[in-house]
Amino acid sequence: MSGGVGPASDISLPKDEPSPPQNLPPKITPKQTTPLGFFTFRQLNSLAFMLVLSASGMISLQDFTVVIFSTIYIFFLSKFSFPKQSITQEQPVFNQKSKILTTYILFAAVIGLFLPILYIFEGILEGDKEGIKAAVPHVFLLASQVFMEGVSASCRFSLPIRVFVPVFYNSVRMFTLIEWLKDEFLRFGGGGEGLSRRLVVGRGLAVANFGLWSFNLFGFLLPVYLPKALQRYYGGNGTNASSSKGD
Repeated sequence: MSGGVGPASDISLPKDEPSPPQNLPPKITPKQTTPLGFFTFRQLNSLAFMLVLSASGMISLQDFTVVIFSTIYIFFLSKFSFPKQSITQEQPVFNQKSKILTTYILFAAVIGLFLPILYIFEGILEGDKEGIKAAVPHVFLLASQVFMEGVSASCRFSLPIRVFVPVFYNSVRMFTLIEWLKDEFLRFGGGGEGLSRRLVVGRGLAVANFGLWSFNLFGFLLPVYLPKALQRYYGGNGTNASSSKGD
């Protein structure tokens, strides 16, 4: 799972392989088989989280609107602004074997998705609905981001479109993270040791996620991932070359 960092789907794109000899059947690789022919297990897991959280009744109409708008807008951008190029022109931005990036993605998935999900499920079991209502929008939008990153990779959208998904969702989630922080530090525990412990854990998760996703947006996506992807996209279709001739 990408954890919403952004380039996980980009670094895992399969490379072009030579065609098999005509007298042999085509080779089927694991990446070509998905549970439903289109969705991967990562996307199905994210979709399941989205449905469970939606059923909880704690997802606002505004959060649903964000998902619907992003879905429509990426198809609009892919049609009129950043059309898809050939696969050979759009190679992955980052090295597929980068241990640093892989560790970073795993760390973001644990802090940003898995631990908040456990925190929310424990709150549901303990009847602490008020304590988890501020964390639910962040997890819902992050699961939606992971799902849409998978869609943009599966449909072979252009690099700028694959960048737009994490940048857009990360930007929107900054507002939900601020609300989560405000809610955690304005409420007070009481009624036993369990709630006090949950209050400490909730505040720790809110602070950790705000710091993580602030760095991800302002320290990685915007200054690193976005420029590299745009340079790769425009450099691949000869824009730089044509502009240099005009000079």
